[in-house]
Amino acid sequence: MNSWFAAIYFVFFAVIAGGAFAMMWGNIRNTSWEKPAKRHPEAPDPGEEVLYAKFSREKLEELYQK
Repeated sequence: MNSWFAAIYFVFFAVIAGGAFAMMWGNIRNTSWEKPAKRHPEAPDPGEEVLYAKFSREKLEELYQK
């Protein structure tokens, strides 16, 4: 009876180890593929002018003091 338990134990161990290896292999394969970078929907088109505010350190300190 002990040999049956040992055999069942090793079968389940092999199934779990094989599943873990398969999951790791799949994760590594999916992350290592070269995928094109997705463009953010709000990103400006090439050549399009963008309005932005540039604050110097002095201006930021002045705003902080107010």
